[in-house]
Amino acid sequence: MAQKDIIFMKENPISRFLLNDTRSGWLWLVIRLYVGYVWLKAGWGKIHNDAWVGENGGAAVAGFVQGAIAKSLETNDVTGWYAAFLENIVLPNAKVFAFVVAYGEILVGLGLILGLLTGIAAFFGSMMNVSFLFAGTISTNPILFILATWLVLAWKVAGWYGLDRWALPKLGTPWSKLDYDE
Repeated sequence: MAQKDIIFMKENPISRFLLNDTRSGWLWLVIRLYVGYVWLKAGWGKIHNDAWVGENGGAAVAGFVQGAIAKSLETNDVTGWYAAFLENIVLPNAKVFAFVVAYGEILVGLGLILGLLTGIAAFFGSMMNVSFLFAGTISTNPILFILATWLVLAWKVAGWYGLDRWALPKLGTPWSKLDYDE
């Protein structure tokens, strides 16, 4: 494609403000703190629960997975391919998955609360939400998934009032002032 064939579309003012303007950082801070608190609280409860990471580690995951497998046989809430994944991969490794979920929730919560690698933390949080949804669990997962998806989209400014403001430039993702009138 020749250089003259490239067309650059101006971003609309609303998405430019929400996803690229540091002035929207306050909005993302509120969303980040809420979602981060929910994840941190959930993970904290799990790491202090014997059925997750203690002597009986994995029992909670095994029970959850068995319930999801039962749902797949009774309703359409859990699809067959996901039930097969749960039965053949997760269930035999319930202790490992329990550890990953419990500490993953802690890490996602801390990342969002501190505003450190916000987009990555939100992405992994949304992946856990989707996993829980695939397993037939509704709860707060839909709203957390939506909020996490927005945080992923707004990664450049969602951590502005957090550690990303200093960490991202050191990782090669610097912010710079842009003149949108060019």
